[in-house]
Amino acid sequence: MIFVTVGTQAAPFDRLMRALGDLPPGEEIVVQCGSSELRPPRATCVDFMPFEAVLEHVRNARAVVAHAGVGSVMICLENGKRPIVVPRLEHLGEHPDDHQHEFARRLEAQGLVTVVEDLAHLPAVLSNQRELSIPPAARGGQLVGELRRYLGVHLGLAERGVEAPAESLERQIPSV
Repeated sequence: MIFVTVGTQAAPFDRLMRALGDLPPGEEIVVQCGSSELRPPRATCVDFMPFEAVLEHVRNARAVVAHAGVGSVMICLENGKRPIVVPRLEHLGEHPDDHQHEFARRLEAQGLVTVVEDLAHLPAVLSNQRELSIPPAARGGQLVGELRRYLGVHLGLAERGVEAPAESLERQIPSV
């Protein structure tokens, strides 16, 4: 099963929904579509899912395709999945800025995600990689520190001179 999640942003991610229609038939596809207007053919589509349902789908998926949102990526990594990430882009109205692109590139450099920018390559990436997982040793450590610093900046804590404590971030991004 391929699980696709676009997170909880208000902006649609129709570019990704359109690309999912190009996937070859034969494998179950479950898509959390958010506010996207398009619905991929041959896919089970849900606008939004409770957190536990997202976890279940991530754990059971052969592959996870996600926007490059911090929460979505962390859920995958904490469950041993190496997500295929498609950053939302500002100039297409998919997000207010391009931080997802920067975030995705940093994680790709660490070998933790596969970034797909040209969605014409998505079917090949999915068919060439049967099991997208990461070793347990890569799930924590330096990555956790980097993500805490990153979130501290993006939550506005750093500019107020406050370091993002682990417990505040854990409340915002549930632990699995």
